[in-house]
Amino acid sequence: MTTVATPAPGARMEPPDPSLFEAVACYGCGDTAADEFLTAEDDLTGKPGRFRFVTCRTCGLRYQSPRIAVEHIGAYYDDEYIAHRKKSDWGLLTRFFEYVMDRHDREKDRIVRRYATLGPESEVLDVGCAVGTYLEYVRARYGARVAGVDFKDLTGHPSLRHVEFHCGLFYEQELGADRFDLVTMWHFLEHDYDPLRTLRTARRVMKPDGRLVIEVPRLDSLTFRLFRERWPGLQAPQHTALYDRAALVRMVEKAGLEVVDYLPYGAFPAFFYLFAGAGFKLLKGKGLNLSRAIYPYFVGQLLFAPVLAFEKQLNLAMQTVVCRRTA
Repeated sequence: MTTVATPAPGARMEPPDPSLFEAVACYGCGDTAADEFLTAEDDLTGKPGRFRFVTCRTCGLRYQSPRIAVEHIGAYYDDEYIAHRKKSDWGLLTRFFEYVMDRHDREKDRIVRRYATLGPESEVLDVGCAVGTYLEYVRARYGARVAGVDFKDLTGHPSLRHVEFHCGLFYEQELGADRFDLVTMWHFLEHDYDPLRTLRTARRVMKPDGRLVIEVPRLDSLTFRLFRERWPGLQAPQHTALYDRAALVRMVEKAGLEVVDYLPYGAFPAFFYLFAGAGFKLLKGKGLNLSRAIYPYFVGQLLFAPVLAFEKQLNLAMQTVVCRRTA
């Protein structure tokens, strides 16, 4: 698979060439009739470009069209992309950063263990695993055998050394059938170029009594109402589809999956969406410098702690759906 070359650090990136884009039919129903929803920018990194989201006239799914073709999207997943960052020295707040990242994996585990019992005989697959810290956590805690898939080749990262890592599109990997006790997608499905095919692939590789856990940003959330075109859940151009509760449930059911439970929250810290959304509003597409932002982020978490204690009741930003195979 070819990708657009990533520019050297500090180099100015030009807006994407219109020839790199392709029109898209609705991921949910296949219809091409759609109305304008909103236009977004790459607020996180500040790379230039404006990206159009539409609403399907038939099923109501919001998705990006036109989108950058899959063979060219790699430039937007460079080393500065938040899930792939290699930076480890955050100065005085290094320990805080490490605690936050470790807590994220613990929160994922807290959700999963309500629906799956893991042990040394278990096999776990994380789709969109990035550098694999969640899989390493599962392997260390439960002794489970772990596998991961990611669009970017991250095989050199230390936390992937015990992971059966597959690079490329999930539905093109040789993973076998009826294999995994648990499949997870933590903020992956909103990036996917063929979500129905992905969900059907997950159904195939799961054991008959396995579980699939999916977390995505929630379009019908408080933070979207606050920030609209600067909502961090847009994350253009990487996010291809935007899911409210109804759209997410409809998508998994169409793929032959049954909803076991729906949670109006997730493992990802909702405060990031409050913090980043406010920053995006102020910066207007210039990009958020994470090295500088970590200090006010730390202070903000302390100040908002009383509000965040009620995250599960406030529908701030995230949603999680737990699925099993239908008979």
